[in-house]
Amino acid sequence: MSTEELSQISAHEPKQLSTDDNNVQKNRSKITGRQIRTVLVSSTGFFMDAYDIFVINLVLPMLGYVYYKNQNNTVPSDVQGILKGITNVGNLFGQITFGILGDSKGRKSIYGIELLIIIVATLGSAMAGSAATGVGALGFLGFWRFLLGIGIGGDYPMSATVSSEWSSEGRRGQMLALTFSMQGWGQFFGALFDIILLAIFKHSIQADQINLDYVWRILLALGILPALCTIYSRFHLPESARYAEQVLKDTELANKGKAYASGKKIVDAEDDSSPTGSTISTVKLTKKRSHLKEFISYFSHWKNFKVLLGTCSAWFLLDIAFYGISLNQSIVLSAIGFAPNSATTQPWETLWKQAIGNLIISLLGAIPGYYVTVFTIEHLGRKKIQIIGFTMEIILFTIIAAAFHPLKEHAEAAFVVLFVLVQFFFQFGANSTTFIIPAEVFPTRFRATAHGLSAACGKAGAILAAFGFNVIVNIGGTNAFLPQTLGIFAGIQFIGLMVTIFLIPESKGKNLDDFENNDDEKQTTESPANNDTNV
Repeated sequence: MSTEELSQISAHEPKQLSTDDNNVQKNRSKITGRQIRTVLVSSTGFFMDAYDIFVINLVLPMLGYVYYKNQNNTVPSDVQGILKGITNVGNLFGQITFGILGDSKGRKSIYGIELLIIIVATLGSAMAGSAATGVGALGFLGFWRFLLGIGIGGDYPMSATVSSEWSSEGRRGQMLALTFSMQGWGQFFGALFDIILLAIFKHSIQADQINLDYVWRILLALGILPALCTIYSRFHLPESARYAEQVLKDTELANKGKAYASGKKIVDAEDDSSPTGSTISTVKLTKKRSHLKEFISYFSHWKNFKVLLGTCSAWFLLDIAFYGISLNQSIVLSAIGFAPNSATTQPWETLWKQAIGNLIISLLGAIPGYYVTVFTIEHLGRKKIQIIGFTMEIILFTIIAAAFHPLKEHAEAAFVVLFVLVQFFFQFGANSTTFIIPAEVFPTRFRATAHGLSAACGKAGAILAAFGFNVIVNIGGTNAFLPQTLGIFAGIQFIGLMVTIFLIPESKGKNLDDFENNDDEKQTTESPANNDTNV
């Protein structure tokens, strides 16, 4: 029902308006089986993304025992930085490239390619070996993880855009949060599979630590399982109805997308009795789009650029701290004495405790944080959750930095609890909302590109953290500068809080049409008016 029709009813039939208004409200929150399926397809990708990115945190200590037995069983900090950061470098390229392609070529044309890249790169990582001369196993591992990063990076703008445009208006934030929440399960199962493999190979590892070579390879290879379950569905997902209507100006394709989202049978063009057929669509498509030119023109206006600056800056500042901690949880756990790595400690015992510590932090901190966001985002709003998250991170990092040594010496359990809370408020906070907000607050024709650019800025922060953390924390000795580093994280989160307050808009309760902003470009076709779903 259009706005004009509602207005006419308001003038003549006030009682009927109340009934229809309730129906509209129900439609805004309606979720169809096809939409749930689409979110599941997108979210399993994020399960794998998180698994592949964060499992390196568990693999690196094993690589130390396998390849650096004569160097205190520890991978040198510069090599650690490269292996952790190279995936994020690939992320940055993938996010920008797939974001641009998703807007210029369409969602359907691109979605699924990133998953193929991830499958190939994951298998390559697991089978990385040394050449007879020249490049060693870690060199090949770095190459495959860079390629893996490109695929993972491509999944960010594509899955975010697909989830946003296929969701019901009243549940859009919740469905995006559900998609992103699979990161928590990816981290959890990475630690769980590590524990299972360590239990299986316990006696072999205790007999000879070189047998850890089997464990880390199997652990990496397990990351392809969710990809195999979702790749078919990604390639067979129809074009987003919103993209077809807003960008392609193809009414027939848009109707097919809406029919799919509603669970109806998709009617072919020759059977379609609608007066708007492929002929009209073809005429509208004769004008070529210059995507990048339009993108630059649109964001040359401060009111539009301000939003992009906000999403990019907030994600960059968040990821410095988030990846600084998440990629180095094993180092932090060793530094506080939970899983010490010393000459007197057996490799299996150290790795076992590191895996247990990561499992505890994921299960008690990260996963609950994701689901608190899922169940509160449509009530609290995106911006408020981001403000809560940044504020709590400032407080927690300040406490840990100031009381680091007393906690380490007298309250190891309290230390772990504080790190659990840090992960909780990352997820019930900016780590979730920096993903969700860019998927909503930009026009359809620029949504994937803007999301990819925002995510790429986040990965720039992650690269800074990955390459810099291991160097900075060892200033003055092994892990000697860790308390000061956590204090720096508190300051960075404060800047993120200021960016959120002054630059980030609230998208709670708004239709995606509210962000189309077609005033900057002359449009001959009207925007869709309050459909049952955002598609």
